[in-house]
Order: sequence, then C-alpha cells, then structure tokens
Amino acid sequence: MKPYVYITRKLPEALVKPLQEKFNVNMWEHDDIPVPRDVLLEEAKKANALFTVLADSIDDQVLTAGNHLKVVANLAVGFNNIDLETASKKGIAVCNTPDVLTDTTADLAFALLMAAARRMIEAAEFVKEGKWLAWNPFLMAGTDIHHKTLGIVGMGRIGETVAKRATGFDMNTLYYNRTRKPEAEKQLGVQYSSFDELVEKSDFIVCLTPLTHETKNLFTREVFQKMKPSAIFINVSRGAVVDEQALQEALEAGEIAGAGLDVFQKEPISSDHPLVKLPNVVALPHIGSSSVETRTAMIQLCIENIIAVLEEKEPKTLVNKDWRPLVKGLK
Repeated sequence: MKPYVYITRKLPEALVKPLQEKFNVNMWEHDDIPVPRDVLLEEAKKANALFTVLADSIDDQVLTAGNHLKVVANLAVGFNNIDLETASKKGIAVCNTPDVLTDTTADLAFALLMAAARRMIEAAEFVKEGKWLAWNPFLMAGTDIHHKTLGIVGMGRIGETVAKRATGFDMNTLYYNRTRKPEAEKQLGVQYSSFDELVEKSDFIVCLTPLTHETKNLFTREVFQKMKPSAIFINVSRGAVVDEQALQEALEAGEIAGAGLDVFQKEPISSDHPLVKLPNVVALPHIGSSSVETRTAMIQLCIENIIAVLEEKEPKTLVNKDWRPLVKGLK
C-alpha cells in the first residue's frame, strides 16, 4: 500500500499534486478553521507523514497515536509546537522551513516598524472614518525612523536581514544574541550589546528571538520601564516572549510610545483583545512570511521533506539532528 499523508490545512491542489502522485493524501477541508484535536489524533494513528502548521500541537499524544508516523513537516521556521524528544525516540523526522522566508519576514518586520512609527494604520482609518476635516502641522504626526537607534533582539538570519534594511535608513543598529556575530558586525556595521543596554538605548526594539525556556516572558514590565518613553516595540517572533499584561500596562502608562505586533500569546485574537483596543498598537494576524511567493516555497519545501523521508532519503531541513529512522535503507 502507498504511504498515507495527512495535511492539517487546506492547500491549493496544484501544490499538493507532487504528494498525490506518489502517496495517498488526505487534507483538512478548511483553511480558516484549525483541524479539531480528535480528528488530528485519528489521522495521526494511520499517517506515515503529517504536514502541519505552527498552530497545531504535535505533542506526545499525537506522536504516539499510531506506529506508522515517519515524518512531521512543519510549515514554519519555529517548531516549539512539536515534542522533539518524543519524535526522536519514535524515529520520527521533524522538518521546518528556514531560509525561504527570511527576506519576506524581514520586510514585514520593517513595514510593521514603519507603520507603528508613522501611525499609518491609525491615519488610514482616520481618513476612512471621515475625520479628516482640515490640514494642520501635527495631524497624525509620528516619529522619524532615519538616523534613530534600532535594537534587534535575536540576530539570526531574519535579524541580520532586518539590520540590512536599516542601513538604508541610516540607523544605528544594536543587537543582542546568544552568540556574537563578528561577520555581521563587519558587513552591516551593527554593534553587539547587552540586553539591558539595548533596551535602554534603542528607539525601536525589534524582537526576533526564538521561543525557548530562556526567552519566555523575556519582555516584562520591568524591561518596558527601562525603555525610552518614545520607544516603539515590535514583535515578529513568538507571542509568549512578551508578558502581554505588562506591555498593555506600559503602553497605557506612557512608559513606551507604541507597539507593532504580528504575534500574540494565544492566537487567533479577537477585536476585544486589550492590546488591539489601544490606538498606539498596530496588530497583525501573524503574517510575517505571508506572501504568495514565500508561502508557496514553504509548502514546496515541506513536500520535498515528506517525499525524501518516505522514500528513505535524508530530508533537506531536519530539525531533530539526533533523529535516526527506525527503518533501514536511508540514503
């Protein structure tokens, strides 16, 4: 029998065709409703491969639901939604989609910074609501971006690409990272900084760090209070790196000037979310890598990884490096 692949979101048929030509493929029928837990568990019992998204919890229960699963291909760079330890013990390869979304996510991060700084969303709504009755010198006045200090927390590929964009705005860029990046310092003119120094000196703080035990709730009320009152905080990493209550309080108290958020602790959020109600917050629905070109490339990479593992070959972007297949013949 052909291997069985289950896809947890509805994808364009044309993109799924390479899988359908080789395997039995089933796909959740909705693109705007998450696959229910009971359906996911039932599919995991019989699947040889799971094509997942970041919102799917691929925990011990899912990974041990059946005895056939060989690969989980996650449509994201992040993989904090997957129990890697269990996957490795079960001989299940976990794959992600790095590199192909770097430029697109960096574009979004910088666009979010600009939108928050220049009050673009607020100004657009001002016009649409018929409130533009006259011109005055400080109508919807925001803050300049050029020649300001940018602080990047998490200097991976996306962080370096954001820093590259900042050079076009003549910004002074600081960065904080687990490891220092001498080559990036040389090529981009960025400066390594302690976390506290970055927080205190930056006019814009862009968070791009992965979610780990160390970075969970990294941004607390105390951290926001150390920022400049004119600072704008941008988060394009994971919602859980921020204490959202602390951010709300800091914004309401005027301890920082604004925020641009593409991610939240629990997604999706509603229009009643406290942060969404604040006029100095630009909120987006987790669209960091959401361009047609990039999402297509991400899907194709997931498919390539699934095909490789099911054909007993090495996947392109393996996350759990300690993975060893429980079947022989991997090339």
